[in-house]
Amino acid sequence: RCGIHNMFPLHLAALNAHSDCCRKLLSSGQKYSIVSLFSNEPVLSAGFDIDTPDSFGRTCLHAAAAGGNVECIKLLQSSGADFNKKDKCGRIPLHYAAANCHFHCIETLVTTGANINEADDWGRTPLHYAAASDMDRKKNILGNSHENAEELERASEMKEKEAALCLEFLLQNDANPSIQDKEGYNTVHYAAAYGHRQCLELLLEKNNNLFEESDSTATKSPLHLAAYNGHHQALEVLLQSLVDLDIKDEKGRTALDLAAFKGHSECVEALISQGASVTVKDNVTKRTPLHASVINGHTPCLRLLLEVADNPDVTDAKGQTPLMLAVAYGHIDAVSLLLEKEASVDAADLLGCTALHRGIMTGHEECVQMLLEKEVSILCKDARGRTPLHFAAARGHATWLSELLQIALSEEDCSLQDNQGYTPLHWACYNGHENCIEVLLEQKLFRTFYGNSFSPLHCAVINDHENCASLLIGAIDASIVNCKDDKGRTPLHAAAFADHVECLQLLLSHSAQVNAADHSGKTPLMMAAQNGHVGAVEFLVNVAEADLTLKDKELNTSLHLASGKGHEKCALLILDKIQEQSLINAKNNALQT
Repeated sequence: RCGIHNMFPLHLAALNAHSDCCRKLLSSGQKYSIVSLFSNEPVLSAGFDIDTPDSFGRTCLHAAAAGGNVECIKLLQSSGADFNKKDKCGRIPLHYAAANCHFHCIETLVTTGANINEADDWGRTPLHYAAASDMDRKKNILGNSHENAEELERASEMKEKEAALCLEFLLQNDANPSIQDKEGYNTVHYAAAYGHRQCLELLLEKNNNLFEESDSTATKSPLHLAAYNGHHQALEVLLQSLVDLDIKDEKGRTALDLAAFKGHSECVEALISQGASVTVKDNVTKRTPLHASVINGHTPCLRLLLEVADNPDVTDAKGQTPLMLAVAYGHIDAVSLLLEKEASVDAADLLGCTALHRGIMTGHEECVQMLLEKEVSILCKDARGRTPLHFAAARGHATWLSELLQIALSEEDCSLQDNQGYTPLHWACYNGHENCIEVLLEQKLFRTFYGNSFSPLHCAVINDHENCASLLIGAIDASIVNCKDDKGRTPLHAAAFADHVECLQLLLSHSAQVNAADHSGKTPLMMAAQNGHVGAVEFLVNVAEADLTLKDKELNTSLHLASGKGHEKCALLILDKIQEQSLINAKNNALQT
C-alpha cells in the first residue's frame, strides 16, 4: 500500500530510522501479506521487490541513507537492496547519505561497494554533496532569534565537523575532488559556496592545485562563491593559497565586488587586507566595488573601501559616481560618508546629470539637503539643458523649488531655459503641479512668458490641467489665452487637439479667439475635426459657434478634414449646422468635395 509520493511503509520506516519496523516488514513481507488495521488492502505484499521506487525513483535504501540509520541500511543490504540504484535524478543512496552528513551510513555504503565517484544527472558526486551540506534545515527548525543563537551556533559547528569527517572519509577512499559537475564546479567550489572552512582545509591539504582555475569551466571561482555568500572564514582559507585575488566572473566582477554588493563587511575586510583591488571595473556596467557597496546602502563596506580608495569619484560606464548612486537610491549614511570623504557634488554623468538632479528626481529629501549644505551648483545643466529647478518643477517638489529658486535668482547668470527653451514654469504646467506654479508665479520673472513659444498655458491645457491654466490666467493676464507658438497655434488649438472640453470652455470664457488660424490656416475646430474629437467639435460648433466656412491653406474646411479622415460623428455635427449647400460641395486644392 502506497502513501505520499507512492512511498511504501518500508520507505517511511527506513527514512525515520525505525529499524524494528523495518525488520518486521522485511521478515514478514517475504512470507505473506501484511494487512492494514483500517482496511483490507495489503500494506506489504508477499514477494515485495525491495528496490521498488517511489514517485521520485527513491528506493527504501535511499530513504534509509537520507534518514541516517545504519541498522536499517544493513538490514536492507542483507535483504538484497541495490546500493547503486539511481533515483530519477541519477542519485544513488550514497549521495543522500553524503548530503545529510551521515558518516556511518557513508562508511557502510562505501565499505559494501557503493560507487564513490558516481555522478548524478547534474554531474555531482557524493563528494560534491558532502562539501555542500548546509544549515538550511537546522535554521528552519531553530529560527534566527536571539534565544536560539547559541543553539544554532553549536549546531552549525557540529554540522561543520560532520561535513569535514564525511569529506575526509570519502577522500581517503579515493573520491576524486577534481571531478567537475556539468557547470564546471568541483568540490572546492561547493565547499566555498556553503562556507565549510574545515572541508576547504582538508582539500587544500589534499591538493593545492584544486584551488587554481586553469581547467575549470565554471563561471565563478570558489573565491566568488565564498564572498557572495558571506563566508569569511572559508574566504580566509582560500586567500592563503590564491595568487590572483582579482579574478573575474562571467560578468567581470571580482570577489570584492560581490562581497561589497551583498554587504559582507568581514569578507570585504579580508579581501582588502590581502591586497584585492578596489578599482577593478566589471565588464558590463564598468562599476567598481565602491559602486557595488552604495547600490544597496552597505555603509560599513563602503567605509572599508574608501579607506584604501584613491578616488571616491570613480565613474561607471554611464559616468555615474558612487555619490550619484547613493543619492539616487536614497542611502543617507552612504551619502554622508562620501561627502565626508570629499566626493565631488558637482560631478556630472555622460548625460550631464549630477547627484542633485538625481536626488530631486527620486525625491530623497535628506540626500538633497546634504548636497545643498555642500553648496552644490543649482544651475548645472544636463545634456538637454535642464537644471535641478526643472526637475523639481516637473516632479512637483514645491518646497525644494522655492529653496532652489531663491539661490538661483541670487546668481549673476541665472539661465532657466533648457535646450528647447522650456522654463521650470513650462514643466510645472505640463505635469499639472499647481503648488509649483504658485511658487514660480511669486517671482516677477515668471509673470511674463518667455522661452519656448509653446507657452506654459499651452502646456497646461494640452494635458487637461484646467486649474493650472486658471492659475496662469489669474496671475498674469487674460490676454495670454491668445498667445501663439512658432506655428501660430493658440492654447485653444492645443485644447482642441487634445479634446479637452473644460479647457476649451475656460479659454473661451476669457475671450479666446475661437476662429484663430495657425500658420497652415487651421482653426481649433479644424484640428478637433481632423482628429475625430467629437466632444471638442460639438462644443466648438454648438456652444462657441465656430465659423464653418473657414478654409486652411489647402482650401479644406472642417467638413473636408472630418470626412477625409472618416470621422463620421464629427462630420454629422458639422453638417447639422451648415446652412449653405455650396459649402457642402466646396472643393479643396485637390478638387475634392
